Amino acid sequence: MGLSLIPLAVIQAGLLAGGQVCVKLALQQIDKFCVSWSFVMSQLTNWWWLACGVCFCSSGLLWAYILRHYPFSTAYPLSSLAYVFGLIAAWLVFGEKISANVAIGILLIMAGCYLVAK
Repeated sequence: MGLSLIPLAVIQAGLLAGGQVCVKLALQQIDKFCVSWSFVMSQLTNWWWLACGVCFCSSGLLWAYILRHYPFSTAYPLSSLAYVFGLIAAWLVFGEKISANVAIGILLIMAGCYLVAK
């Protein structure tokens, strides 16, 4: 018996959003872009880039598993859960304010995922 699509889609979307959060955190540590050896070395020691790569690679591998074992018409809409996790991260990690329109949009995405998964 295979794994259930819903938890796999939630994990995959969480990893995808986590990768985006790590990109933003890595970019926040950059003072100024320049073409120099010291700049390259500073980026190679920025652990947020490593975390980003781990998240994106894990997400991609899990996505490949999902596509292999589940219908595309069901799996692909569930990938929009990454937007939900991204919004939560914007609020929790970056302290961004969430407008009512954005919150309503996220609720509609969640409702759509629920309908697709049923």
